[in-house]
Formats: sequence, structure tokens, C-alpha cells
Amino acid sequence: MTHLSRPFRMSLLKPTLLVAAGLSLVSFSAAQTARNRAGGQAEEPPLFHEYRGIQIGALTDDVRKKLGSPADKGDVQDFFIFGEKETAQVLYDKDHKVVAISVDFVNGASGILTPQQVFGSEIEAKPDGSKYKLVRYPKAGYWLSYNRTAGDTPLVSVTLQKIQ
Repeated sequence: MTHLSRPFRMSLLKPTLLVAAGLSLVSFSAAQTARNRAGGQAEEPPLFHEYRGIQIGALTDDVRKKLGSPADKGDVQDFFIFGEKETAQVLYDKDHKVVAISVDFVNGASGILTPQQVFGSEIEAKPDGSKYKLVRYPKAGYWLSYNRTAGDTPLVSVTLQKIQ
């Protein structure tokens, strides 16, 4: 029986491990690409594309005309309060154009956005009752997410953000 020295066995093992790791990365990359095509990105136009008449790319002045005076006003962000159960944050770029809109609804708010309104279908709830989905719309130039927290008084957040 032939016995190989430990250093010799390790020198044979290293290239084998490197090849295995390389193949794993290639298959992981291919799986990620397929997953992005299948569910992570959407090619059809987004169902939800504005909030209260505000869209990505709108000018700061237009936002304030449509939504009213913000509770907290700034050059890069406005914070709006629509009653005690609905708020919105609107973020602007250096050209005073909307780059993100994030809306929060507290349980019991009227007009809480549903996954059907945002994506056109239901989102499967996690075991704790929470829900989350993010879809990228490259042709529209933004991504859209829906997040509902768990518990008896869930918070629903819907966010549109420009893809940089």
C-alpha cells in the first residue's frame, strides 16, 4: 500500500477544491441570472406607478402643489402627513426631481394599498403573517416594494425608487 505524505495530499486537494469552488460560482451565477429573469425583474409595465398623482421624475414644486405643504420640508426630502395613519416621504435629486416615494400606512388607515393594487396579485404571507416583495422594472427605470409587518397592528410600506 502506498502512503502519500500529508503535504503531497494537500497539494492534490487544493486544485480540486479550487475547481469545485469555480464550478459552484458559475452555477450560482447562472441560477441568479435565471432567477432575475423569472421573478426579480419584470418586463411588463408596472401596475402601480404613482402615489396621489406623484411619479418618479416629478419636480419638487409639482409635488408640493399636489400633496400640499409638507410637515417637514427640505431640499432633498419632504415628509407629508395625511392624517394620523398615513405618511409619505418624497426624496429628490440635485435637479429637484423625485427619485423615491415611500408611503406608510398604520393599521386601520383608509385606503391602505394592497399587494393586488401594487403588483396585480397577492403575496404569500410568511409564517409570522408578514409580507414582502420587491420587483425591478428596468424599462420603467425604478423598483417597487411592498412590505407588511407582522402582528396585530401591522405597518404597510410601499416604496418606488429610481434605479441608479
